[in-house]
Amino acid sequence: MATPVLQIILWVCLGAVAYNYVGYPVVLFVLSSVFQMKSDLLYLIRRKTRRCTSPVDYVPNVALLISAYNEEAVIGAKVKNTLELNYPRERLEVLFGLDAPTDSTAEVLNQFEMGQFQTFHFSTRRGKLAVLRELARRTSADILIFTDANTMLERSCIRNLVRHFADPSVGAVSGEEVRMVAPGTDPAAESLYWRYESALKVLESRLNCLQGGNGAALAVRRTLFNPRRESIVEDFQIPLEIRFNGHRVVYDPEAIAVEEITPGFSAQFARRIRIGAGNYQTLFANPGYLKPSKTLLTFSFFSHRVLRWLTPVLLPVAFACNVMLTMQSQFAMLLIMQSAFYMMAVSGYWLKKRSRSLGLLAVPFHFCLMNLALLLGLVAYLRGKQSAVWKSTPRQMPVEILSLKGDN
Repeated sequence: MATPVLQIILWVCLGAVAYNYVGYPVVLFVLSSVFQMKSDLLYLIRRKTRRCTSPVDYVPNVALLISAYNEEAVIGAKVKNTLELNYPRERLEVLFGLDAPTDSTAEVLNQFEMGQFQTFHFSTRRGKLAVLRELARRTSADILIFTDANTMLERSCIRNLVRHFADPSVGAVSGEEVRMVAPGTDPAAESLYWRYESALKVLESRLNCLQGGNGAALAVRRTLFNPRRESIVEDFQIPLEIRFNGHRVVYDPEAIAVEEITPGFSAQFARRIRIGAGNYQTLFANPGYLKPSKTLLTFSFFSHRVLRWLTPVLLPVAFACNVMLTMQSQFAMLLIMQSAFYMMAVSGYWLKKRSRSLGLLAVPFHFCLMNLALLLGLVAYLRGKQSAVWKSTPRQMPVEILSLKGDN
């Protein structure tokens, strides 16, 4: 391959990765600042309030939908947490869908006397989205809230989620997931990544180009819940469809859901592969979302999601091109820098396997780990090996998780 072509491929690949992780957040921040400036100017000219407060008396009927497989370790805590939610009992119903569990999940649920709770047993495995779809048919509530059995909702979470639906243009609202530290996790790296993603969600929500949601706390207007196809990552697919159909998707960092990070390195990695496969499933199933007709929305989908999913392919292509260009001194230095970064990731893995602190190696290690999981997810998707039916992971739900702050 001709040298100029290799150079172009190299810089396009590296530039796309840099833009995705650094350039796009900067663009979002600038656009958000311009949007805020426009809002301020309109306020000064028209003298109308910019702050849109939700009516205090807006209390719609809500159905909390929970799809559970083998969750005997946490299902009792989930019931108790639900009973402590600060939302009128007469306006809240809770539906559990048991996806053919093989443990004592059903027996644990039977120990509770639950007037507002309903439990539906499915004899064959369906997958999370299929169960949620069936539960949605069993309720006439105005708002559906999807959450997980191992997720504990802060007391005012439901109120904070549903207040946005007073605006008829809102179709879905995503809450904030706070992740607790479990054995085998790196709290610093996890915290850094989730803060980064939360910042992007805040900016995208402000610009009305947010697409994905958080499966730990995702509220949807029932009349808009009509997923077109099965999906591995239903918490992304559902709001994505709603947003591209013209309804707003809002991110509320005050609607807090607490979830323990999957314990154990292997379990975390397997979960990331599964999510990666679901991401590619979403990408290849929705080519229409890349049409330029919805300018800002398509721009956000491509910049945030598509480029992120392409990164596991772009990185090895860039490295291979760099190797073939090493005869030129300027590219030799770039190859040394790339190699050093990947060696730092390998060293981080070595320390991780020995349960030692990663320190400065945490960033390259987790960056490479995330992209390796995405690459394996792509392989799993292309091979058709990733099913919508999930496997349960070990749960260690501490009692302290039930003592959540925010009692409003």
